[in-house]
Amino acid sequence: GSIHCFGAELNPKTSIPTGYQTWGLRQLFGLIHDDLFALAGRANHLLYWDSTTQFCGRCGHSTQLKKDERAKECPKCGLIIYPQLSPAVIILIEKDHEILLARSPRFKPGMYSVVAGFVEPGETLEQAVMREIREEVGIQVHHIHYFGSQHWPFPQSLMIAFTAEYLNGQINIDHREIEDADWFTIDNLPPIPSKMSISRRLIDWFIEKQTNKLKK
Repeated sequence: GSIHCFGAELNPKTSIPTGYQTWGLRQLFGLIHDDLFALAGRANHLLYWDSTTQFCGRCGHSTQLKKDERAKECPKCGLIIYPQLSPAVIILIEKDHEILLARSPRFKPGMYSVVAGFVEPGETLEQAVMREIREEVGIQVHHIHYFGSQHWPFPQSLMIAFTAEYLNGQINIDHREIEDADWFTIDNLPPIPSKMSISRRLIDWFIEKQTNKLKK
């Protein structure tokens, strides 16, 4: 049968009982089963939503939980507030046997990853892919294909992954978002993200694809 699970937010000053310790969600990746990690991520997402919707964004009155669905309601003006989900596209760009990787100033020292960014209002996912690539690295792509998705509860994102092929243009980075970007082969990859992220799944897919080509 179903197992009821509950999440709670502890006061930072809470004393932890002897024999217990607190772990961040990122630290738990690879140490617990994927299903349990996904459940913890969902709890983290919902706790963040609860803590940021204590008051109505329209009239300022305190909100209350709805009894018939996962939402909050303002008893004064009737506004319904659902858990927010922020979609972001993340794209692996191929050019023959090379992959484009970029470095954000927010990354760990030396680490590179694939291009990513949030979807803007009114955009399709494909339009967001082309805009983010154009804005961040200045090139154009084609043959855009869906790869997969990942809930990213830091705090409330949904990562939607695509692959794309280089079409034209020279790398011209947006220095507000990117420190560096370049083309890499699988033999000279820089440090890349951990296996907990879909960005790593994209890069591993490219490595496997190129490795299989070399075997033929």
